[in-house]
Amino acid sequence: MPLYGLHASHEQVPPSRLLEAVAAAEQAGFQAFMSSDHFSPWSVRQGQSAFAWSWLGAAMESTSLPCGVVTAPGQRYHPAIVAQAIGTLGAMYPGRFWAALGTGEASNEHVTGDRWPPKAVRKARLLECVEVIRALLRGEEVTHDGLVRVDRARVWTRPEEPPALVGAAVSEETARWCASWADGLITVGGPKANDVARAYREAGGRGPLRVQVHLSWAPTREEAERIAHDQWRSNVFPPPACWDIDSVEVFDAVSEHVTPEQVAQVVQISHEISHHIEMLSHYEPFTEIYLHHVGREQLPFVEAFAKALT
Repeated sequence: MPLYGLHASHEQVPPSRLLEAVAAAEQAGFQAFMSSDHFSPWSVRQGQSAFAWSWLGAAMESTSLPCGVVTAPGQRYHPAIVAQAIGTLGAMYPGRFWAALGTGEASNEHVTGDRWPPKAVRKARLLECVEVIRALLRGEEVTHDGLVRVDRARVWTRPEEPPALVGAAVSEETARWCASWADGLITVGGPKANDVARAYREAGGRGPLRVQVHLSWAPTREEAERIAHDQWRSNVFPPPACWDIDSVEVFDAVSEHVTPEQVAQVVQISHEISHHIEMLSHYEPFTEIYLHHVGREQLPFVEAFAKALT
């Protein structure tokens, strides 16, 4: 049986209520949690976007669960700062933390005022960041001059064992590329997820396979559909649109006519817990499944899943 974790969506839920949710999730039988790391939400309707790294320390202190974050070093975050953040959480909570590294989205990264580069450049930049972060977590002093620049950086506070650096991928091509450097893989749920996982393994990828599944649950089918359409219709667009749109206003404009049927293609929707569990069983390659209820109220969802997890 896979490990089931809760996804904490900072774009939708205030951080204090997310702390309540992960504490409740631990009591309900969830075995882990993970966190988003965005500067802005995907829609004005979502209405939040707290700083994930502050929240992670509080969440790890208030639970005993392992956890991870999906982040994007290279533009909004300098890799030395990411390494310091990873090192600090790893030192405080040994063996409990992992960080998934991706190339990012313009909606978050444009805030620096720097140019949003093409995907190939972002991948090359991420690989440089991975090398810098690994060296810093080994305790080395790093100077680097490339797509990112580092001057005599050293991370002084580190765990004995560096936390895993996981590859974030939504395509088979990216998964194969991640296999060359990552300590594991995370992808999003849907019909392509198993193929992405297999591509990672076939390319020699090591470490755990994790999947984040977007779902909507409510006591009635109609309410579950309403929640999904209200909160997640700005998230139906595949790459490169989701990478390159740079504001919530544009996301809302282009999703104005998205139908509930389109949302149901990317969100698992049902009022029946048994149906959700049956759908989750299709993610056979994955050892860790993180559930993201796309509604803003998390506690009823956590309570509803408690019986299924025990």
